[in-house]
Parts: sequence; structure tokens; C-alpha cells
Amino acid sequence: STGTVDSTFYTNLGTGFNNVIYTVEIQSDGKILVGGFFTSLNGITKNNLVRLNSTGTEDTAFYTNLGTGFNNAVYTIEIQSDGKILAGGVFTSLNGTTKNKLVRLNSSGTVDTTFYTNLGTGFNNSIYNIEIQSDGKILVGGVFTAFSGNTRNRLLRLNSTGTEDTAFYTNLGTGFN
Repeated sequence: STGTVDSTFYTNLGTGFNNVIYTVEIQSDGKILVGGFFTSLNGITKNNLVRLNSTGTEDTAFYTNLGTGFNNAVYTIEIQSDGKILAGGVFTSLNGTTKNKLVRLNSSGTVDTTFYTNLGTGFNNSIYNIEIQSDGKILVGGVFTAFSGNTRNRLLRLNSTGTEDTAFYTNLGTGFN
């Protein structure tokens, strides 16, 4: 809180991440989600998303549940009120299974398969931002121009289940250019 380096935390990171970090979110239990475009933490393979304990050590159980991780960058993370984790970015797979640009994880790091099924074919291009409204609906922004095969220009809103809030997009007209 004083602005000085927490040397214990930094020491626990070891050699740190080998590339860019785009997003950091803190869970209610103090654990820290880190997303970006990296392939290792402290010299050990970790693909684009990890969770740290509050001390800076890795929560290895979380990454074990991610399997081989994401095949490309995670740009944004949001945590829902029930503790579930939304991750968006450039990726097209998680642990070798198709996941187009958005996925919801249980707090353990396992995939919430029902949510992903509700996304249909997902997004056709990158997601840069996710925001959760007070009513639980999810705003998604990025460079995408389609969602589940339908034209959706750069902004849409999902229900908390992963289905599209079509009334929202209808009100946007043709969306953003």
C-alpha cells in the first residue's frame, strides 16, 4: 500500500512471465488471475492464463484443470458474482478443444460446458473487453463482426447463461463500424 515493492511476492514469482500480461483480476478469496500472451511462468509451461495465490506462488491445481491452456492470448478476464470466471481474447481453443474467443470457467479452472454450448459457434474475431452488469448480463466488446453465425458488429450482450440478449443488439441497429 506504500508503493514499495513486495519483495516476497516478487521472489515467489521466480523468473516471472516470458511475455505480455494483458489483464489481472483478484478473486474474492484473494487469488489472482493473470491473462496475457505468455507461454511460461518461472520457466514452466503456462499458456496465457494462470492463477496465483495471494503470496505470488502459483495455484498449480487451477492450471492442472486448464490442461494445456489456451492456444492464444487472453485479453480480458471478469469474475461473476457466483465466482465463475469469464475469459476472452484471441484464442480458438482451450486444452485442445474449440473455444472461440470466450469461455467461462468454474472457480476450479474447469470449463463451464453449459455456458459454452449456449454460445453456439462463438465469435469470429477477438474480444478485448468483458463487463458484467449489476443484473448479471454480460457486455462483450471487440473486433468481431459475427456471433454464432449472426452479424454482430463489435458489441453485444449475453444473458448470464451465455445466450444472446437479442433485444440489446436490435436496439444497436447495425452496431459499430
